[in-house]
Amino acid sequence: MKLFIDTADVAQIKEAWSWGIIDGVTTNPTHVMKTGRRPEDVYREILALVDGPVSLETIATDAAGIVAEGRALARLGPNVVVKVPVIREGLKAVKALSAEGIKTNVTLNFSPLQALLAAKCGATYISPFVGRLDAAGHVGMDLVRQIRTIYDNYDYPTQILTAAVRHPEHVLQAALAGSDVCTMFFDVLKQLYDHPMTDLGLDIFLKDWAKATSQAK
Repeated sequence: MKLFIDTADVAQIKEAWSWGIIDGVTTNPTHVMKTGRRPEDVYREILALVDGPVSLETIATDAAGIVAEGRALARLGPNVVVKVPVIREGLKAVKALSAEGIKTNVTLNFSPLQALLAAKCGATYISPFVGRLDAAGHVGMDLVRQIRTIYDNYDYPTQILTAAVRHPEHVLQAALAGSDVCTMFFDVLKQLYDHPMTDLGLDIFLKDWAKATSQAK
């Protein structure tokens, strides 16, 4: 499963990229707004850092507007993936952009039927928002499992990009469900490394090594 970082914070991306585990980046208007910078400046800096897929979101809600924005975003770099909402006009745009060879990430996905429609329109990625479903009283990971079954049934090449991840358990369940990608905040990414028994074991080994080397003198 590929791991993406979900942010527009260049410092976080640079740090996570240095760890060697990140395959790409997802952004959204909220992330970009938090930077306080011009979106295009942020995008260009991210694209200069990352050679994997970078999802940049469109703002228009009509098909022609989305296509125009998508083409402009795609010109920023060969690894740009155009994020499009899973609405009727959005999927019309996805069909057109896909026909031009522009990669797309269909976002704000909350039902398996939406995911089916996105795949039929040629989406590169579908982004089920599992954390938001959990917050609404649903089991978000059930959506990922349902999409996996549908895509496997019909050999759709659209990749499942599990999004709105809130904690490491979401990442684990995404991997077990066969999600192609999981995108997460920087803090969640850091937590993937953590286990108290690892810390305890390392502490014991270091103390014992210190004793071993002091005895040898």
